[in-house]
Amino acid sequence: MALAGAARRPTIRGTPMAIRREAIVRERLLEAIRTLPTAELRAEPDGAVAAGSQLTARTAVAIFEAALQSRLQDLEARRLKDAGVAYYTIASAGHEANAVLGHLLERTDPAFLHYRSGAFLAARARRVAGETPIFDAMLSFVASSQDPVSGGRHKVLGSRALWVPPQTSTIASHLPKAVGFAIALARMSRIGVPPAVPPSSIVYCSFGDASVNHATAQAGFNAAAAAAMQRQPCPILFVCEDNGIGISVRTPTDYIERSFRTRPGLDWFQADGRDLASTFDTAAAAVAHCRRTRRPTFLHLRVVRLMGHAGSDVETNYRTIAEIEAVEALDPMVAFAGQLLAWGALERDELQALHDDMEERIGRAGAEARTRPRLASAAEVMAPLRWPAADDLTIRTATDEARRAAFGGRLPEAEERPRHLAFRIAQGLKDLLLAHPDAFVFGEDVARKGGVYHVTDDLHRTFGSGRVFNTILDETSILGLAQGMATAGCLPLPEIQYLAYIHNALDQLRGEAASLQFFSRGQFRNGMVVRVAGYAYQKGFGGHFHNDNSIGALLDIPGLLIASPSRGDDAVGMLRTCAELAAAHGMVCVFLEPIALYMQKDLYEPGDDGWQFGYPAPSDAVRFGEARVYHAADDDHLTLVSFANGVPMSLRARRQLADAGIRARVVDLRWLSPLPWAQLHQHARATGRVLVVDECRHQGGGPSAHIVAELLAEDPSLRLARVTSRDTFIPLGPAADQVLLSVDDIVAASQRLVSREPS
Repeated sequence: MALAGAARRPTIRGTPMAIRREAIVRERLLEAIRTLPTAELRAEPDGAVAAGSQLTARTAVAIFEAALQSRLQDLEARRLKDAGVAYYTIASAGHEANAVLGHLLERTDPAFLHYRSGAFLAARARRVAGETPIFDAMLSFVASSQDPVSGGRHKVLGSRALWVPPQTSTIASHLPKAVGFAIALARMSRIGVPPAVPPSSIVYCSFGDASVNHATAQAGFNAAAAAAMQRQPCPILFVCEDNGIGISVRTPTDYIERSFRTRPGLDWFQADGRDLASTFDTAAAAVAHCRRTRRPTFLHLRVVRLMGHAGSDVETNYRTIAEIEAVEALDPMVAFAGQLLAWGALERDELQALHDDMEERIGRAGAEARTRPRLASAAEVMAPLRWPAADDLTIRTATDEARRAAFGGRLPEAEERPRHLAFRIAQGLKDLLLAHPDAFVFGEDVARKGGVYHVTDDLHRTFGSGRVFNTILDETSILGLAQGMATAGCLPLPEIQYLAYIHNALDQLRGEAASLQFFSRGQFRNGMVVRVAGYAYQKGFGGHFHNDNSIGALLDIPGLLIASPSRGDDAVGMLRTCAELAAAHGMVCVFLEPIALYMQKDLYEPGDDGWQFGYPAPSDAVRFGEARVYHAADDDHLTLVSFANGVPMSLRARRQLADAGIRARVVDLRWLSPLPWAQLHQHARATGRVLVVDECRHQGGGPSAHIVAELLAEDPSLRLARVTSRDTFIPLGPAADQVLLSVDDIVAASQRLVSREPS
């Protein structure tokens, strides 16, 4: 039989001994279609393909079409890469059995996908009218701005209509948020908040055999198992697509089974991804089990990897040709084609025509995608990271009746007595939970204990364990839970117990939470407010884990909003702003709370109550990106710019400077991202001298170097300096005073700056 498709399609370079194997893989499938034996009788479309199987001939053909689409898309991606118009060619070839899951699951079962899940997405798209999956894939390959998922920002598998949040080069970092979504389904339904998908949904999460070794993956499995063992619903279907190799490192043959088959809290299923009927029946059983029991379910799917790790991978560097050919002989598409022919689901000429038609359609789509526009400006690239207008916020409030009931009969804003930071944050959180019925507070020890510093005190008594609850002691799981809950449609308010601990899970913010809007063009969001107790200056309890003073890793994350209040009333107003930004705009916010100021009452002398404040009215909020200015006068010599602990320190330094004849104003940044640039420039020009008081480490620990550089670039005539803590971990006890920024340091630096003549 003549190969119609072969004449129309350009051939990818390849010979039997070639480094490039695409042409060989393609020809093996065509040879199978030409030569494999066929059934004597045509199967009934709705009849089972084998005794005892749920798989019908009609369904088998539909799954094969999706798998074939994925395979031929992989080949087209390599052709486009050869032409210099595509950039990312990690293939799904060999993993096409995941098309079975794409067919079996409901469209509203959220799917967090392994990057070799092209067949899954193709199968799911076939079940939804109006989708154009082939052309969408081509637009993604060529990074066109018309790509409906990422808009040309990355080659991703994703779809808003199909409930597939996009993942990039995930090394299992998506598992914690998938678990979080699964846990959120029951928790939201229990308190009467409808999740974004039907409560009966399950969460699908796929990954490779090598990825299970990643600490983030283990955090996901552990969180799911812990939920199951505590009898909490966690309907997640983990699917390990085990191809036996991670780039060049082999996975032992029985490693996945021995690691997970008897793992407590996970229910085990296993299938051979080359046997279409067996895979279908096993996968159907796993899906039904997960949906019925609401328990974490683990499906081990044996597959192979064809054509190397990616287009740039030279597989012969670590595999012999004989080994490569042995894997190619296990091609599931060849096996599926043979099974369809043997079952009588398709005739040979129908199978050939299906291949040729699909190849031609994909080729046309690829050719058209090459003509479509790309991202052409920085503004286009950064559009999903754009901050909303500061005035575009409506602060939600509860009724006075509900607030009085929650606050013991008296509204907090009517209280005349000023209060310290921790007390006001607790009240602010209570108001948020009243105003946002879909908000949850969770973390380590936040429930009955009220947190290590009692900042969440009384919340559990008021709202119950449905909305205020403890988590396992793992920051990765806490932030994963927050992401999943946010994507499911609620407002998470997780707590990280100490600033140092967030570094254990930083990629959950950097690589996952803060990037979701960017890679989905805002179609998927996981707005949250992550409260972090941080900074240094704790007395009587410290050391570097409890007195961490570096926030540089947070400042580096694009699109992350960072709030850092220094006083109680600001904290309440800023919490409200962050909550509204998260709820209405999907923004990821980190709320840095200075531990040393939690219980601070006095400013200058004992008993002056100078650092206690009233409670703002429920609709009052602090505009994001707006600083607070203290004691500005026309004849000031100096502007002191600071945040958190540095603010009361700067105010004390200002009093000492006044005694020496130096007049200074103090600017409390309040927001570290975005910084209040307009006000910074205004006050820098007003005094001509700026000292940035940064309690963080000198090199990259805080925002001071960036502020000085930007102010200098705007006006080279300014006299600028910064004063910081030392570049060291913080020791225990009084030794900390030797390395932390002090009021004396601020005074001395201010005097040097004021006395320095312009250059």
